[in-house]
Amino acid sequence: MSGIPQRFWGQPITYLRWCMHEKPAIFWSCVIGAVGPASFLVIPPLRRWAGDEDPPKIPLSYPVPTGPRKIPEGFDDPK
Repeated sequence: MSGIPQRFWGQPITYLRWCMHEKPAIFWSCVIGAVGPASFLVIPPLRRWAGDEDPPKIPLSYPVPTGPRKIPEGFDDPK
């Protein structure tokens, strides 16, 4: 081991190049993890630009019909 992992704070670009070649799974996991929070700022404008609209809000209550209640017919027990 050449001692490169201990030099992150002294030479971060050199360390990232070393990590990209020697430990790609860890490197790309960190890259994807760093891009995640930025996606909250970038993706909504891209969606609107592409024509994707937000879905309508889900109603939180059942609409109460106006007027008297109509009683269903034809479902009575035979007598």
